[in-house]
Amino acid sequence: MRIIPLTEESKSNILDNLLKRSPNNYEEYQDKVNEILSNVKENGDKAVFYYTEIFDKAELTPDTLYVTEEEMKEAYTKVDPELITVMKKSIENIRSFHEKQAHNSWFTTREDGVILGQRITPLESVGVYVPGGKAAYPSSVLMNIIPAKTAGVRRIVMVTPPGADGKVTPATLVAAHLAGATEVCKVGGAQAVAALAYGTESIPKVDKIAGPGNIFVALAKKSVYGHVSIDSVAGPSEIMVLADETANPRYVAADLLSQAEHDELASAILVTTSRDLAEKVSAQVDEFTSALSRRDIISHSIENYGYILLADTMEGAIDVVNAIASEHLEILTRNPFDTMTRVKNAGAIFLGEYSSEPLGDYFAGPNHVLPTNGTAKFFSPLSVDDFVKKSSVISYSKEALEEVHEDIIRFAKAEHLTAHANSIAVRFGKEVFTEE
Repeated sequence: MRIIPLTEESKSNILDNLLKRSPNNYEEYQDKVNEILSNVKENGDKAVFYYTEIFDKAELTPDTLYVTEEEMKEAYTKVDPELITVMKKSIENIRSFHEKQAHNSWFTTREDGVILGQRITPLESVGVYVPGGKAAYPSSVLMNIIPAKTAGVRRIVMVTPPGADGKVTPATLVAAHLAGATEVCKVGGAQAVAALAYGTESIPKVDKIAGPGNIFVALAKKSVYGHVSIDSVAGPSEIMVLADETANPRYVAADLLSQAEHDELASAILVTTSRDLAEKVSAQVDEFTSALSRRDIISHSIENYGYILLADTMEGAIDVVNAIASEHLEILTRNPFDTMTRVKNAGAIFLGEYSSEPLGDYFAGPNHVLPTNGTAKFFSPLSVDDFVKKSSVISYSKEALEEVHEDIIRFAKAEHLTAHANSIAVRFGKEVFTEE
């Protein structure tokens, strides 16, 4: 794994290289995505079934579109009971964490008859996209459905591509059932996003689409935003480890590779003030990679987007951490809690050598759907807040409005909106038709 001295130039070059992975840079696929979206919008089920047969080699009808109770029962027989037990434990942790995020509606009152407040209500329906086949991730099923369920969403439809036999990966189905999906639809790709956004004869429109997918899914979500809400346009996975000389090089190397194995576009970066650690981690990465089952993917990832940055000072190391704003940040320093206070930008922060990134992926409870490609500077992890909406509540008595009505009229006139002014004035026997 390459070791690079941290300078302004090397930081700039790395940032440019990482940003090349953004879905915004894959516009060559946009025309095909637009074609799929338009076809589904115009032809509904017919287009959805056509693309499912073309891309997934599965023939669907309205009668076989949704997973049946019998298929769900069959899925349970094909999943290791011990895995089911683990998923149930994970669900409890995820639910407990997200329940603490829930907010209640609130109101304040004044003696003059003013009532102000905020009403919080769940979205009515949400679509959760889940990749299929070899890219099936039951953990992502839990992380997307549970916060929606906790928020009180009534309809949670999961869409996922079927195999050529028309069936869904058993572990994915079991996770959906345990998490509380109300229905599972055997559709994937951009066509699934289109169906959720526009609605078809068999797939009702939803209010929001969440969940990860390939570049076609990412671009489709980006394109339908406005017709529906979306969680984010996710980029490839990434991890950054901030470490000093006290870190264990085997732990650091193992954690870097835990994300590099996702795909060739994943990034894994160590920032350290210790040359000795840098050299030991580099050697350990090579040793682990040669033995791991996904060594080809890891090798491409490390070659293209893997770095060990050697900083002169911890201040310089923290500066590049904030500049890159990684999806996952591990802090392995002498006092990780103190170091964390100087970190501004990260999707999830893991403190100490026994808080490795996969703990967050599967089990701890905080959501693993995180901002990528530097968007941790302004986006947050998926949460209960993503599945509710907030309405402001305003109630004034006549006496309260009378006290401020001249102020409002003056403000409206200043903006040349006389109808606004008149709406207030008529309540007090006045009329405003001009700005004079």
